[in-house]
Amino acid sequence: MNNATLQIKFTQRLNKLASNDYDNIECWQIVESFNKAQIEWCRRQLHGNNMYKEGDEASKRRIDDLQPLLTNQILIGPSNSEYFKGTNFPSNYLEYKRVSTDATNECCEDPRSMTVYLAEEANIDLIMRDPLKRPDFEWGETFCTLHANNIKIYRRDFDIVDPVLTFYRKPVNIEILGCIDPYTQVATLADIECEFKDDIAEIIIDEAVAIIAGDIDAVNQYIRGSQYAEKNN
Repeated sequence: MNNATLQIKFTQRLNKLASNDYDNIECWQIVESFNKAQIEWCRRQLHGNNMYKEGDEASKRRIDDLQPLLTNQILIGPSNSEYFKGTNFPSNYLEYKRVSTDATNECCEDPRSMTVYLAEEANIDLIMRDPLKRPDFEWGETFCTLHANNIKIYRRDFDIVDPVLTFYRKPVNIEILGCIDPYTQVATLADIECEFKDDIAEIIIDEAVAIIAGDIDAVNQYIRGSQYAEKNN
């Protein structure tokens, strides 16, 4: 959906019939509320806080809607006797999906695939002490933790090879050509359109309208935007 259409739909949802009450909404307000609505919509779908209680990959619709945000990043960083530490945490990270890696040891120089489980930082000592849960090259299993924007993949008698983080990234923020950012006072030099397909963009517009309507105490528009954003999800 191009930004001209988005602005028309935004104004149409705010204004009453045959009224231009809210035509004085600034373009930066549209941009800010739409980008905020994108993040809120994504978090709600990933967590399953919607009317169908469908979270991440709980249905074909959730898979289809959220798949544009799934991305991979090769992890790089130092390694010690206890764990590999991936230090290049993505700046557009939104939610963890999985970590995959290969491993080698002295007896097996050909990399083999490992199953990596996400574990709690508080349970590291317990897991490392448990012979059924601690990293094991023969079983092809290990675990990782998230801590201070670093990913630690634990190891014992093997080396971590080619680790990859799969995660949901933040949606790209829209920008409207010529719109002046009130925070920086700099005009936007190019249009950046919504990356979601049009049916999702329509839902996000309703949610963004509800955000603006709540800011300006437009009760009817707030109720309508909130209800339609969730009912059509």
